[in-house]
Amino acid sequence: MGHKLKIAGWLAVGAVAGALTTVQFQAVARSTLAPLPLEELQQLAAVFGMVKTDYVEPVDEKKLISEAISGMVASLDPHSQYFDKKDFKAFREGTSGRFVGVGIEISMEDGLVKVVSPIEDSPAFRAGLKSGDLITKIDDTMVKGLTINEAVKLMRGEPRTKVLLTIFRKDENRSFPVTITREEIKTQSVKSRVVEPGYAWVRVSQFQERTIEDFSRKVEDIYKANPNIKGMVLDLRNDPGGLLDAAVALSAAFLPEGVTVVSTNGQLEDSKFVYKAIPQHYLRRGGSDPIKRLTDATNGALRKVPLVVLVNEGSASASEIVAGALQDHKRATIMGSQTFGKGSVQTVRPLGPDTGLKLTTARYYTPSGNSIQAKGIVPELMVDETLEGNVFAALRTREADLQKHLEGTDEAKRNGQPMTDAERAAERQRDLDREEARKRLEDEARKNPGQRLVPEFGSEKDFQLQQALNHLKGKPVLVSKTLTARSEEKKEQ
Repeated sequence: MGHKLKIAGWLAVGAVAGALTTVQFQAVARSTLAPLPLEELQQLAAVFGMVKTDYVEPVDEKKLISEAISGMVASLDPHSQYFDKKDFKAFREGTSGRFVGVGIEISMEDGLVKVVSPIEDSPAFRAGLKSGDLITKIDDTMVKGLTINEAVKLMRGEPRTKVLLTIFRKDENRSFPVTITREEIKTQSVKSRVVEPGYAWVRVSQFQERTIEDFSRKVEDIYKANPNIKGMVLDLRNDPGGLLDAAVALSAAFLPEGVTVVSTNGQLEDSKFVYKAIPQHYLRRGGSDPIKRLTDATNGALRKVPLVVLVNEGSASASEIVAGALQDHKRATIMGSQTFGKGSVQTVRPLGPDTGLKLTTARYYTPSGNSIQAKGIVPELMVDETLEGNVFAALRTREADLQKHLEGTDEAKRNGQPMTDAERAAERQRDLDREEARKRLEDEARKNPGQRLVPEFGSEKDFQLQQALNHLKGKPVLVSKTLTARSEEKKEQ
């Protein structure tokens, strides 16, 4: 099992359950509480006392309480989480798009950290690190045996501190040390380029605080250089989500002003809300409106240009909000494979200056009123990731595969009824498909050491992108002969 997880993680680093989130921030938690269950609280206090006095060695009381809170919240669903000081800092860095480190995008290869690409003008970029470089040692710690998160923590730190990386460069067959001074890194969640005359590709890899500003600036630059864009591909593949207001803003860039983007519904009154394509529903604390600036600069072209949205199993949460809104309003053709299926919103509430709570507070619904929880967005055109088919898609985990996932609407209607024979057979088949995909991945890795097994998004070899361009040009699209929509599934009782 551990080996399977290692392979899957290598294939899609970063698309882990904890990252798949649509969040909104709320400053103060509600203080209204129902009567507390006194008997259970007395049991909790009794257990705490027994652990403190009877355990084989002394325990840290604060750590014990922190772990109890963490366990309570984690028991709810895969996306609710208690943040201690370190976790809260990391989460804020993730949503802000800023962190202190060396500035590289990484994956894992053969148990080592592989440089996918250095971020432009970062310390790693200036130090000469290249795509394909392998990091074998971080300061005095060997990388072999570390998880990717453990390696990331070692490379991050305080500004102006140094980290020594030992690099193995395959094409030169040599190892060498590089000392890099950490500094604040601003990640780029948006990439764009004109892939063919008249056709633009815009990729959003995550919804962060700076995403909409970056998106508006890059698309504005495209239109300045190419005012007669005939079609656009919005690439949301492997986009794990992020900020709710950023998803609403990106949808508003393509939709008529005032239409519904997404609605939410939960226990709290302020979790029942309809978000529309208007500035009041995506702007924070006033300020300039990058979507209005973009609309004015392009004379509204972005709301009319033919549009294809690419999605896959790694497209989750905020990216599903965008895909669902554009699909329901018939503003774009959705292509690729069925999305992750995370149809819930998490609210982040500070508990103190350094700790916080990320709590699932609502389900969200597409403009047509559909919940995608544990189901996802189903593309109009199912397209494999390569000409040979969906090579490794079976390895990717979806919301319905996660333990304790929030039930979707169809699941709730079933009220805990056991799986049907057909559903059990489908589950067994998915396990077989995953095992076959894992073996194929291992074989391909042995035959082609150091090479990408799936083409880079946006490259000339990107099969799904080429099919999207064919659709925009009115040419035939090579649709999948094997992909089918996967329905909501019941959690095993």
